[in-house]
Amino acid sequence: MSDYFSVLFVGGTGAISHSCVKEAVAQGMRVTVLNRGRSSRLRSLPDSVEVLHGDITDPAGVEAALGDRWFDAVVNFLCYGAQDAAQNVRLFAGRTGHYVHISSASVYHRPLPKGPVSESTYAHNPEHAYMRDKVEAERTFLTAFADQGFPVTIVRPAHTYDEAIPPLPGGWAVIDRIERGDPVVVHGDGTSLWTYTHAADLAVGLVGLLGRPSAFGEAFHITSDDVLSWNQIYLAIGHALGVEPTLVHLPTDLIMLAEPNWFWSGLLDGDLSHSEVYDTTKIRSYVPGFRPTRSFEREIYAILAWRRAHPDLATGDPAEDSVYTRLAERYEQARAVFAAH
Repeated sequence: MSDYFSVLFVGGTGAISHSCVKEAVAQGMRVTVLNRGRSSRLRSLPDSVEVLHGDITDPAGVEAALGDRWFDAVVNFLCYGAQDAAQNVRLFAGRTGHYVHISSASVYHRPLPKGPVSESTYAHNPEHAYMRDKVEAERTFLTAFADQGFPVTIVRPAHTYDEAIPPLPGGWAVIDRIERGDPVVVHGDGTSLWTYTHAADLAVGLVGLLGRPSAFGEAFHITSDDVLSWNQIYLAIGHALGVEPTLVHLPTDLIMLAEPNWFWSGLLDGDLSHSEVYDTTKIRSYVPGFRPTRSFEREIYAILAWRRAHPDLATGDPAEDSVYTRLAERYEQARAVFAAH
């Protein structure tokens, strides 16, 4: 891309958005970021990036921040439901030649049909509010494309990570537990398959779509082929730490029964407990340079290195640790009951 291609990223400091900002800069784009101006201790923006301050949920404030600016592409990482989508159509119609909506591969109903799952699979997942909202946002954007030619492209990432946040239910608390030798509860028998994608790999695919009229009205998976079972994921962490993880397996429905208010309980049932493998033929055909190279079994070393370098930030949440402790205790209680009979 030439220096004259301009792109606005709404967000810019999350794992995916930050990697996309860096990739766009590397490709010579003129990059602007719109966010609330809260400094991120996890990720800093390249010096060449222009920063505008505004809250995407405040249309008047965003309009004031943007003025009469035009962008060749706008990528919004902070749009979740039908109302947000309709608001973004009104806000950016006439301000950009290409709008990219970041949706999620979790929009599909679980269990998934025979995989790898393609983008033509019907998007319908009522199990969790996040998934329902993403589905409704997609439908609103596609209606705007059909009715008024709004130049939208939908991107559906799966579980995407970088070094600053471990891609695990419970985050750093799980790594802390593995390092200490404390038990880690794994849903089911740990053999369901999970797809990981490093944010830097995803960024190549997403930035490669920008400014492409042939991508208008289309949806794309941008995921890697790095597919592991949950047992393999936790064993890889233990191997990198030099310890043998203590894994205990509990059915997902019992985890939900024991911890109904845990953030991850709903996601386990509606997402994480199901095997997920995605067809990426489409994004590879549009962006030949999209060839993910990073694997979690190697990237866990970079995650652990970041943890050592940032001990004040890479700290386990005591609430998450407590959930695992309670679940492990109940596992032992149930095991004792079964052993007695």
